[in-house]
Amino acid sequence: MGLALLLPLAGCGGHTVTDSARAEVQRLLDRRAAALLGHDETAYGATGTRTEYTRLRALPLSSWSYRVTTLRRTPSGATADADLRYRVAGYDGGPVDARRTLTLGRAADGHWYVTADKPARKAGQQLWDQGTVTAVKGAHSLVLGAGGSAAGLRPYARLADRAVPAVSGAWGRHWSRRIVVLVPPSLEGMAALLGSPAADYRGIAAVTTGESGGSGRSPADRVLVNPEAYAVLGDAGKQVVLTHETTHVATRADTTAATPLWLSEGYADWIGYLGTGRTPAEIAPELARTVRDGEAPEALPGDEAFAFTREPSRLARAYEGGWLACRMIAERWGADRLAAFYRAVGAHGKRAGAVREALEKVLGTTPGEFTTRWRDYITTRLG
Repeated sequence: MGLALLLPLAGCGGHTVTDSARAEVQRLLDRRAAALLGHDETAYGATGTRTEYTRLRALPLSSWSYRVTTLRRTPSGATADADLRYRVAGYDGGPVDARRTLTLGRAADGHWYVTADKPARKAGQQLWDQGTVTAVKGAHSLVLGAGGSAAGLRPYARLADRAVPAVSGAWGRHWSRRIVVLVPPSLEGMAALLGSPAADYRGIAAVTTGESGGSGRSPADRVLVNPEAYAVLGDAGKQVVLTHETTHVATRADTTAATPLWLSEGYADWIGYLGTGRTPAEIAPELARTVRDGEAPEALPGDEAFAFTREPSRLARAYEGGWLACRMIAERWGADRLAAFYRAVGAHGKRAGAVREALEKVLGTTPGEFTTRWRDYITTRLG
């Protein structure tokens, strides 16, 4: 079975958990995963509580597996820390990774069974931790909600299905052209999925999760909606939000540590607002106010200006400044050059020199010239 089985595992309170017990629990979780994938509720129930099976019934899965990392004895049985990896069928090119803690009981005959399966300490929740999952499938989207109805999720699917071709029209078709949208019951539910305080996302309509590119594989991106902030938007605003987040999914493989947030967020806003007919002053009211007050920014916004915990007007100005930079590139050099510039920055691999080299190679300009042109553009369009 391997060298690792020769080493004992220390349990809490000085108790020793044998490697044979850990192997038994691993086999239990393997059977549990196989029963879930095989839609065998009876076999799943034989491994312990059926709560997760009921809540996960609507989620289309192509893989689901646990890897036990630690096992600790308790007076009533044991607790196991495990890495969960799963993929949604037809949507995930890479797995979702989640850390879980499982509570285990032991029957009189010595067999283990699961009594609870929860997020590990300091780990974010998964959608099914918040209630039974409901799924609505669109032409290009899968919308998943917790504790809600299919009727409430269908408007998200319609907007997401419009967002995907809109993004492909500007960015190109070399991405999955499918998105998964998660709709938790509340702002607190959204924050719990992200493992962060709810205050960090108050007023934020949606975010996208997923690892930045460079690995050569497609990660499992999720668009997470804050239903409270999203609900107050008009139809046009809701479409802009989902198109913006879909852009992040599409550009993920070309977004690296070299990509500044003014570019990644500005490009997502540029695609999001395409075809809306709104003027720069309507889209960038906070920046327009500073220009009218004679306080136009001296430089493109730094990454720190995009922190959700920042003062709202400063955050708005950062997004608006990035959007106007991308809009300026598209107007002067063309949409294709804008996309090429985005890819060139990400391909650099590290932040230092990435924007400068891409400006020179793709746009034929320098950082100083670009910043001056951007400041003039802001003044002209918003003054």
